[in-house]
Amino acid sequence: MARFVRKGHQAAANAVVPLPVKDGVAPSYLWITDTRTGGMLAFLEARFPDVAGPSWAERLARGDVVDGQGERLGADSHVRQGMRIWYYRELEHETPIPFEESIIFQDEHLLVVDKPHFLPMIPTGRFLRETLLVRLKQGFDLPHLTPIHRLDRETAGVVIFSHNLATRGTYQSMFQKRSIRKVYEALAPVLEGRAFPFTYRSRMVDGDKFFVMREEPGEPNSETFVELLETRGGVARYRLHPHTGRKHQLRLHMAALGAPILNDAFYPVALPCKGDDFSAPLQLLARAIAFDDPLTGAPRSFASARALDWPAL
Repeated sequence: MARFVRKGHQAAANAVVPLPVKDGVAPSYLWITDTRTGGMLAFLEARFPDVAGPSWAERLARGDVVDGQGERLGADSHVRQGMRIWYYRELEHETPIPFEESIIFQDEHLLVVDKPHFLPMIPTGRFLRETLLVRLKQGFDLPHLTPIHRLDRETAGVVIFSHNLATRGTYQSMFQKRSIRKVYEALAPVLEGRAFPFTYRSRMVDGDKFFVMREEPGEPNSETFVELLETRGGVARYRLHPHTGRKHQLRLHMAALGAPILNDAFYPVALPCKGDDFSAPLQLLARAIAFDDPLTGAPRSFASARALDWPAL
């Protein structure tokens, strides 16, 4: 069997891309590291047995599968070691997500967006066109657009994109150096007996299920500063400052404290997938991001205009 290395929706920044962005969708690619007989169609059908959307025969026929030089590949094209195959990911059916993003700021380097709940950042799994990245590429002439940090699909709020290859690394380094100041808000049960504000630290590791995290004894590798803003009945609005950026950090920390964020389907217990049920958004909002611009030194801050949904008393 041929081995391969597959890359996702966004092509590598330093790659020569032989296919253009198509309706907001950038081409994907995979490397072939073993020669295989039988032709390209047989290889693709074996590699992607559950492919959604048009068949590989149709994609090959219309020229949507090419090699690294942009040459169209046919059903009988050879599958050779060292080839890089470019193609478009397609879905036959995709549920529309009935929430809209809004633009907070744009200059020659950055695009700052206020993301709604339920909208994925980038194409993955059953989401392609109903993703923030593809929507923005459809709406703006920004071929190099890419997020420089991520929010969960379930989380709303401020997210920053780069669209300038020359300065992308400079802005990405802010997150690597933890020089970004991020503020979140969450609705969760009232934490009784706590003196606010306080700092919570724990050691976070991958959970038994690939999509969740868990805590274990040991040296802490995650830290969140927690403030209480207000309470209504048994629910409180918290301001959360993540001093580290672990996956699901705020969701896991609040659950571990005994106050899981309202409508969290992962913590403290992973619930069955709700599919396309949009009735109960996770009450977590990336409220604001602030930093000193690495190019100019000027202070910059961006805030979400969204509000969390208090439960009826």
